[in-house]
Amino acid sequence: MPLIIISRPKYTGAGASGRAKNIVKWIARFLSLLLVLSLLAAAIGLGSVWYWSTTPLTLKTPSVELTIQAGQAPRDIARGWVEAGVDTSPFLLYEWFRWSGNSKRMRAGRYAVEHGATPQDLLETMVRGSDMQATVQLLEGWTFRQVRAELARTPTLKPDTASMTDAQIMQAIGAPGLPAEGRFFPDTYAYAIGSSDLAVLKRAYQLMQRQLADAWAQRAADSPLKSPDDALKLASIVEKETGQAAERGMIASVFVNRLRKGMPLQTDPTVIYGLGEKFDGNLRKRDLQTDGPYNTYLRTGLPPTPIALPGKEALLASARPSASAALYFVSRGDGTSQFSATLAEHNRAVDTFQRRRGK
Repeated sequence: MPLIIISRPKYTGAGASGRAKNIVKWIARFLSLLLVLSLLAAAIGLGSVWYWSTTPLTLKTPSVELTIQAGQAPRDIARGWVEAGVDTSPFLLYEWFRWSGNSKRMRAGRYAVEHGATPQDLLETMVRGSDMQATVQLLEGWTFRQVRAELARTPTLKPDTASMTDAQIMQAIGAPGLPAEGRFFPDTYAYAIGSSDLAVLKRAYQLMQRQLADAWAQRAADSPLKSPDDALKLASIVEKETGQAAERGMIASVFVNRLRKGMPLQTDPTVIYGLGEKFDGNLRKRDLQTDGPYNTYLRTGLPPTPIALPGKEALLASARPSASAALYFVSRGDGTSQFSATLAEHNRAVDTFQRRRGK
């Protein structure tokens, strides 16, 4: 029987290629469907957000007011509105603030919303800023007693510190154990009407900390000051001794040179500060001869605390004073000072500008 050989056709791979193409087409269709569904979901989501953000909020009272403090977190602001009477989810309100991209642009202030206001209106109002604001000014050279008096007579501030001691105030602002004197930066502070005076003090304290750190970072390499606190003490003296802003560096130089030599600072403002309410405007010889922690005629070194609020320029001058050999200065009578490197020069300057003026 003849052998029959049946030949098989050669495999070309056309079937596998077709299956692969079909799979690719299927994947492409699936991805397209996913993209369409994603876009549809995004559109629905955006539509829902737009609808919610433009729908008037439900209020529990005819008008809802909220005070936003400087630096308050957006999540706390959202919760604050709900607690004040806005009938919505604090989570939704917070997510709206965050999603909008404006959560960090909301300003401190006193705000009010009425019926008809939408989440978008609320956010735009907080970004624009409140008209329900006021300011209080703390001046260079003021003592903490003067600062407290200014806050107490500001009717738009809530007097939370009225019954507190200085030590309790420092505890409340997060600086327990520090003396209050000189710790608050002199500046003009805007606040929402009805804000706590304690909130203003906390901002002023934090600003002083930043300004002091900046000045200390720029201190002269050979400064005899041992700490930022020393710089703050010296700056407070410079602030009280300054007749002309341009002389801050030279006045600081005199005191720094005296500290280097171990000489007493011999500055009247510290003695006056030590007298407190007993000072009647006339510094007498007996006051200079009465020992006390703030008598820099009888004691060397810096006083135990600052004596006033120093401004930025006084802080910088104390950290990096003018280069000079001056150890003395005396008023010329026109608001400026005459600086001297020796006692003999100083005596001649005193004779010229003070003794002859008294004749």
